[in-house]
Amino acid sequence: MKQIPNWLWAFITFFLVISIFTYSNTFQAPATQPVAYSMFKKMVREGDVKEVTIQGEKLSGELLSEQTLNNSPKPTLYITTILPSTGDPELQTLFEKSNVTVWNKPSTSEYGWLVTMLPWILFLGIYIYFIRRMQGNIMDRFGGRNSSDFLVGSTKAEEKSTKKITFKDVAGQEAAKKEVSELVDFLNNPELYEKLGAETPRGVLLMGPPGTGKTLLARALAGEAGVNFFHISASEFIEMFVGVGASRVRKMFEEAKKRAPSIIFIDELDAVGRVRGTGLGGGNDEREQTLNQILSEMDGFAGHEAVIVLAATNRPDVLDPALLRPGRFDRHVTLDLPDKAARKAILEVHTRKVPLSPDVNLETIAASCPGFSGADIKNLVNEAAIAAAQEGTDHLQMRHFDEMRDKIILGTVRTMAIQPEEHHRLAVHEAGHTAASYFLPNADPIYKVTIIPRGRALGGTHLLPTEERHTYSEDYLRDHLVTMLAGRVAERLFLGTVSSGADDDIKNATQLARSMVTRWGMSKDVGPIDVRQSEEHPFLGREIAQPRQLSESLSAKIDEAVLNLLKEAEDRGTEIITTHKPEIEALIKQLEAEETIGRNEIDRILKGTPPLKDVATKG
Repeated sequence: MKQIPNWLWAFITFFLVISIFTYSNTFQAPATQPVAYSMFKKMVREGDVKEVTIQGEKLSGELLSEQTLNNSPKPTLYITTILPSTGDPELQTLFEKSNVTVWNKPSTSEYGWLVTMLPWILFLGIYIYFIRRMQGNIMDRFGGRNSSDFLVGSTKAEEKSTKKITFKDVAGQEAAKKEVSELVDFLNNPELYEKLGAETPRGVLLMGPPGTGKTLLARALAGEAGVNFFHISASEFIEMFVGVGASRVRKMFEEAKKRAPSIIFIDELDAVGRVRGTGLGGGNDEREQTLNQILSEMDGFAGHEAVIVLAATNRPDVLDPALLRPGRFDRHVTLDLPDKAARKAILEVHTRKVPLSPDVNLETIAASCPGFSGADIKNLVNEAAIAAAQEGTDHLQMRHFDEMRDKIILGTVRTMAIQPEEHHRLAVHEAGHTAASYFLPNADPIYKVTIIPRGRALGGTHLLPTEERHTYSEDYLRDHLVTMLAGRVAERLFLGTVSSGADDDIKNATQLARSMVTRWGMSKDVGPIDVRQSEEHPFLGREIAQPRQLSESLSAKIDEAVLNLLKEAEDRGTEIITTHKPEIEALIKQLEAEETIGRNEIDRILKGTPPLKDVATKG
């Protein structure tokens, strides 16, 4: 339905108001005859005027009876005239002699009526605006919305985008790509499956942490299949007026069926797909109506319709069970954080058009950023390119990637005035972490250590795992506890006191030790029992509180087991630092001088080999 322009609505409103005002004045006010001022005074003297209203320079008089005046064939009761510009001092005396009732009114401008009507015009305009907005949201914006507004990356993509995304642009998710690529054949050859009685899958749910490529994979599927791709965020369904979201869902599904074969992609499904009945009123009613409409539309698919619904979420735990049953989202595809090989493949994709220096080793970069998602890796390449451009270099060098990796993980380098005593304590603390990780058999190897403040940290010891771990052995976790607490141990042994710098170390070590006791059964005193007080979210990497009533004796056992693990780790750290005290002292001196030490130099110092640089002459 074609919408009426806003300017035309404004003109119609103004015209109606003027018409109503003119109509009311025409039929409510009696006929008035203008007369000459001399005639007006004559009628006052003869006693024909009953009362007079003075409004500025205008005089309006009411006659005692109807009279036929000059140039007026019809009788009239009201006359008007204008006072002379010089005034008339005798007029008031004349009124008193003739017993004329005089009324005074404040003078108004020629456009006074417009000023009077302006608030009503504004009120009427605002009222019409909101009525049109509500109707437009339901009818025009959603019911009559052009289907091309939904289309992205489809057969109309050449009008919307110059780049076609395919599976070649998706790296690091081979298992997910394989599962999703099966849908291409469903969309291109639906009759083949129809002959065998197979129906096209109704829906595919893409699950995974943020940045793992769920949206990219959906676009690549549409690009490979060469079909219409309807892309919308679930939050766009929710509007101020109840029923608007459901109307928009209906329209989108209608267009998808008309343009089949096609793909509907709903991003951030948890915005509307949460479990129903968990809230009251307002937007919750709109959300539930939208969800009900999505469920109804997916049930309405016939077997021959080549329409597939893809949805993405990083919160599958909050989705309504009705969405996940067979017939709705039949397939669940999980996209995990990429491993080392996958990270390298992603780097190769994002550095295709980036000039790299010969010293850049993508495998080393991939190994140095465990836990990075595809979006994080893309951001790393972009930040390195920005750093190189700011330096004016023609190629990205390895140091650009190293610097940007540290910036992403730890934050930007801070300029701080650190006192020599505190500077020395930082070197001792980080040297303790480094030594423990170096000498422990199951700890991750050292990548580098620094005492340069970044973000909220005053320093850091970077570990570089040589292999991807999906499970953690008890030996590895116990050694990791030692590494966490070794900085505090080094402060106590070398300086005689500890500081607040170990705050984060103690916090993380306590959380790890509690998980070992309450989740993984790594305490003989407590045993293999799940007594955790929180549940870790499957994708977001944080724990959600889960209140649980525990007996006092069990709680005391848990606390004692956690404390024993921490004390044992501290004792082992003390033994390591005491045994290798000379090497650690050399590491502290080198760290104070250089502020950042790499893996090769750490290895040389802790093996007892003198450093290549004479640190005694520095500082």
